[in-house]
Amino acid sequence: MHGLGSDITINVIASVIASGILLSAGFLWGKYKERRRFGRRLEEYDFYPYTINRDNFPEFNLNNFRLGTHYFLRNNDPTAARQLIFIGEQNNVRTQLEPAEQKVYVRLFEKYNGKKIADDTSEYLENFARLVRLIGKSFPNLGIEILLHDLSNPSHSLVVLENNVTGRNLRDGTTNLVIDLKKRQLLHEEKLNYELNIGARKFKCTTIPIIRPEYGVVGAVCINVDANYLTEEVTRDTQKMTEFFETFCRTDMQLDENILSRDEYAKALKGKRHFKDGS
Repeated sequence: MHGLGSDITINVIASVIASGILLSAGFLWGKYKERRRFGRRLEEYDFYPYTINRDNFPEFNLNNFRLGTHYFLRNNDPTAARQLIFIGEQNNVRTQLEPAEQKVYVRLFEKYNGKKIADDTSEYLENFARLVRLIGKSFPNLGIEILLHDLSNPSHSLVVLENNVTGRNLRDGTTNLVIDLKKRQLLHEEKLNYELNIGARKFKCTTIPIIRPEYGVVGAVCINVDANYLTEEVTRDTQKMTEFFETFCRTDMQLDENILSRDEYAKALKGKRHFKDGS
């Protein structure tokens, strides 16, 4: 009986080990099939088209881009190839390539349905577009501009513009915004609350990148405050300051909702008038 028990134990252990091996093999095969289907991230390839320059900042590398273009024409990887196309379009690569290389890039663009990449990004940014429009319309004529860049097409990136103070137009392009945002990511910096002085003009600005795991930075929401208008026109004239705050506080409807915490709600009913009111 003792021998029989030992045999059963050995068989159980062997079965567990075999099951473990089969499960592991199945998992690895599934991961392999998944990678074959969806591909790798572009950063996993040696020819990733952003390299670090001598100042430790990223810059677009056209030679690496060419290598990637040829590689993905010969080897199928829809994930990395679409990322490569997205980066190429961000950097206006068609204007940088020689005619022969342009034809190669067109083949890559067609093979991986490059047009759909831009269409997908536009669809992805639609909710951001609505947010920008509604926030902008909440603060009209106050010198506070809010806009949305679609960075899948930097040469015509400006897709939403509310409360224009910079004189730009829809479909205007952006030059170095993509690279600048990549620098900020590398340095773990937010592009928050910065000052711009352009000739006699002065602005207080914030730029918020919109990031997709598939492609990286695909857009940006920008807020530009015309500082000179506020400090030189509004604050120096009592009537203009009154009009400014009347516009700032203007509403279009009145609703019966509570947005206060339980404690703040109780204090409001007792007469507290604002968040710094100590009563």
